[in-house]
Amino acid sequence: MVLLGSFLNALFIIIGALIGRVFQHIPEKTKETALSIIGLAVAVLGIQMGFKSENFVIVIISLVMGAIVGEWLDLDTLFNRFGLWVESILNKGKAKGAGNGQIAEGFVTASLIFVIGSMAIIGALDSGLRNDHDVLITKGIIDGFTSIILASTLGLGVLLSAFPVFIYQGGITLFAGIISSYIPEEALNMFIREMTATGGVMIMAIGLNIAGLTKIRVANLLPAILIVGIIVAILFVF
Repeated sequence: MVLLGSFLNALFIIIGALIGRVFQHIPEKTKETALSIIGLAVAVLGIQMGFKSENFVIVIISLVMGAIVGEWLDLDTLFNRFGLWVESILNKGKAKGAGNGQIAEGFVTASLIFVIGSMAIIGALDSGLRNDHDVLITKGIIDGFTSIILASTLGLGVLLSAFPVFIYQGGITLFAGIISSYIPEEALNMFIREMTATGGVMIMAIGLNIAGLTKIRVANLLPAILIVGIIVAILFVF
């Protein structure tokens, strides 16, 4: 089954989020402290990813251009609207205003954390080209534990992130043959390296948002990943 790795990754996120729900009713003070620590830990992870770059100019240009495109498309609003729409369905019959956007916040935050990163691309390519699911299963275990922590503080929205993860990784897996045929290995490695660093800056921003230190619209930075691909292609050709 070529999509086994993506399926298990999504499943581990769902299981982790459900387990996290058990710990959701902890005291508010404890939850605030835990959320701050989680945010700082995620920020440190982002910093580590950022150091993967061998040409940080690519990262800067990609983020700036990506932010311009993302703000124009207003991807952050689209993500949040979807989360709020799901929240309104889940809260039908409850008191008006129940949820207060928490599901949307959990969905957006978790989706960005689980989708951005080199393991998603490398693992999906391995699944598609070699039917080897080890990387995605390992990523799934990591994501599962992360979703326990996130769901305990951000709620049920974390569970919904399993769907974009499955679609994103599954898509790469299904098109892995085409990707390997048309993109030279050296260019692909360069893209993964610079994409990881660019994603690391986004992950750091997510962490600072979680800690309540910033309010960066990280979803609006997503086009930066595409810009990285364009820059790498130009550099490789010329």
